[in-house]
Amino acid sequence: MSEIEPQTKGPAPARRSADLRYAFHRFRQNPLIIAGSVISVGTVLIAVFANVIVNPKFGRGTNLDLRLCWNNPIINWHITNVFNCAGSVYPLGTDSYGRSVLSMIVLAIPLDLQIALEVVVSAVVIGVIFGAVAAYAGGIIDEAILRVTDIFLAIPGILFAIVLLVILGRSFDILTFAILITWWPTYVRLIRSQVLAEKEKPYVEGLRAMGAGRVRILFRHIVPNSIYPVFVQATLDIGSVILTVSALTFLGFSPSPLIPELGNLANEGIGYLFTAPWLIIFSGITILIISLGFNLLGDGIRDVFDPRLRR
Repeated sequence: MSEIEPQTKGPAPARRSADLRYAFHRFRQNPLIIAGSVISVGTVLIAVFANVIVNPKFGRGTNLDLRLCWNNPIINWHITNVFNCAGSVYPLGTDSYGRSVLSMIVLAIPLDLQIALEVVVSAVVIGVIFGAVAAYAGGIIDEAILRVTDIFLAIPGILFAIVLLVILGRSFDILTFAILITWWPTYVRLIRSQVLAEKEKPYVEGLRAMGAGRVRILFRHIVPNSIYPVFVQATLDIGSVILTVSALTFLGFSPSPLIPELGNLANEGIGYLFTAPWLIIFSGITILIISLGFNLLGDGIRDVFDPRLRR
């Protein structure tokens, strides 16, 4: 069967249909894209149904009689002081509060994913608005937005987040805001470069000649035709934000060590690295898999929408 080629001419509905067929064809061709899609969709589903899979009360309770126990026969840690979880089954062992590590990981995924989505969506909205306006208006407005963007790009992200968390208090709202402050400038630069190229195309001149307003031209026509690279970057950034959040909570900037969060679990595991290694190993593997999944998905979306691959 010959390779499906995207259609470049013809009515708009036909082009969109051909683009969709081409996108599915590219996804089927690359098993890594499929793996990334499965991981990403699986992560979202776990986040949505986490409170159904695991009772959220488990995240707030403690049972010190079952602390740091392991009874999974598949893995033998060869640690003499590891004791069995009497009468209970914990596939990934328990933490220092006697809670199931697997249950804590399931309850942690919604929180990390929620923060990542809040940061990325907010950064996209801010970046698209300011970047598009800067590119289309040009002149003083463009220069002013770029200089403000340069200031925020020069701020070390994690260091700035740590300073804010120390000054304003340790909460996930402050943590989200601190990450967002240094995340949106990337989207300003990205959408600006796309709009600069798009606004010179003949259809824009045609819209001006027809009397269309500048706001309508920019946000109804130019931005939708320039948004695909932003989708790719946003997908890649979900994994990056999760890594950043986990790094900050791993460093101890969490409102409470009892909160089920992947960085919290890894931070707890540092104190028991040689007595209960499963704490840091399984939380770290979870962070790795989620970040890898969204990165693979982002690479797949980029391959689908990269015009150089359509030649």
